[in-house]
Order: sequence, then structure tokens, then C-alpha cells
Amino acid sequence: MAVVFGAIAPHGWLAVPELCAPAELHLAAATQEAMLELGTRFDAAAPEATILFTPHNVHVEGCMAVLTAATLAGSLPSEDPAQSGIHLEARIDRPLALAIRDELRAEGLPVVGVSYGANDETGAEMPMDWATLIPLWYLGGRRDPAPPVVVVAPARELAAGDQVRAGLAVAAAAEKAGRRVAVIASADHGHGHLESGPYGFSPASKPFDERVVEIVRSGSLGELVAFERTFVDEARADSWWQLLMLHGALQGAGAWTAELLSYEAPTYFGMLCASFLPA
Repeated sequence: MAVVFGAIAPHGWLAVPELCAPAELHLAAATQEAMLELGTRFDAAAPEATILFTPHNVHVEGCMAVLTAATLAGSLPSEDPAQSGIHLEARIDRPLALAIRDELRAEGLPVVGVSYGANDETGAEMPMDWATLIPLWYLGGRRDPAPPVVVVAPARELAAGDQVRAGLAVAAAAEKAGRRVAVIASADHGHGHLESGPYGFSPASKPFDERVVEIVRSGSLGELVAFERTFVDEARADSWWQLLMLHGALQGAGAWTAELLSYEAPTYFGMLCASFLPA
């Protein structure tokens, strides 16, 4: 089995105590505890590489993107002036990244390889976005040695079925490469829970999140395919695409046991932690 662990992990700053202002530390205690549990399960699965789907790295119109540089590095400041924030560096699994890129292309999906800076990709370093850094902070990124990563950015213009096909292609590439991998959907959900939030209030955010919680709890990620795109947009979610890709990757790797570890919306966006282990 190539895929040995799956997860849905949030990427809001409240998930990391080191990023919180003192008055915020209690707001997402359930999420912080669940992220620690995800890290324990990740370690127990002992993946050789981590494949992470992020909504906040490069955006290429009409195309999925696979990062093909040699490394990633990024920092996030703390809301607490007494804290220095967090920093993480990661090695990209270039052979696996290129294999995933090629598998997506062979499936007829639009995809590009993306690097940054140095003209020689084998020495290039990509900026690490917060939706990559925060999950990796808990899921292998601070291990010594840390598993190398592959970062894939979905294309929101593509249909739900295409996102699932992309996940299937990711699992197929890992299988062909003979790699034990963890597949992580970095996802925050409805972003319209509070009028005071940067996106204002949306009455669709709460029912969107409730439906996602129900689907994850029942282990039926395939039901996400039936979501109307207008519903996703009105909820101001940035999770649907990555969850569909996770569904495809898990679907291509056998039977799974899903466990919802936490859900909370302590501020304007919803955060959910879930693990997926081989049945």
C-alpha cells in the first residue's frame, strides 16, 4: 500500500499556540490537541514522504501545480510580541513530485511544475505558504530527519470529478514509485462565520461546515462531489478542492477508517481535524 495515512488539517494561526496572542490561546484548544494527535498517528504510520494539498501556494489559471524546486522554507509571526513565531524548512521529494506531475498529465489533467528563484530547480527554494507550514509543523516537519514533501496546489476552475481524478493519479504515482506516503488535505472551511471577519457574514458557512463534519464523521468523502459550486462559494470555503483530492487519493489506495478528531469555529473560519487509517 502506497498511501499509509491520510489527514484533514487546518491552517489557521489558532491551531499553533506559538502563533497565538495570550488572549487567544484558549480559543482553539480542541484543534491544538487534535493536531498533536494527528502528529502521533502520522509518526506511527511512518510515511517515507508527505504529499500535501494546499489552497494557498501558487495559483495557476486553469492548471494544477506541483512544486518542483529542491526545498521549501517559510516563517510565520506570532500574535504575541513575546513569541518569535515559527519557522520551517523542508526538502521536496523531487522524483516523486515529477512522477505526480507526469501522472496527472497522463490522465489528461492540466498541470504544471513550478519552481522559484534559481534557474536550476535542483538548487531552488520555494516560499512555504502558511497552509503548508502549519500542517507540517505537526505532521513530520520537525522530525529529524523529516520526511520529504510534495506540495500540490489544486485548480479551482476544474470540476469536482477532476479533483477526484487528480487524487487517484497522486496515489497511482506513489504506488508506481514504491513509496509509503501520507496524504494531507490542508483545509479551513467556511470563512463567513462572523460579520466582523474579513469576508463578512455568510449564512452558508455554518451549514457548509455542518455538512462537511457529517461527511467526514461518516467516512463518506465521495458525497462532496455532489456539492453545488455556488454553495461552496457562498460559504467562502477553501477546503472543497483539497478534500476531493484527498478522497481520490484514498479511494485509489483501498479501504479506510475515518475519525473526526475535532471541529470548531472560534472565529470567522471553521477548522476540522480528521485522520484516515487503513481499515
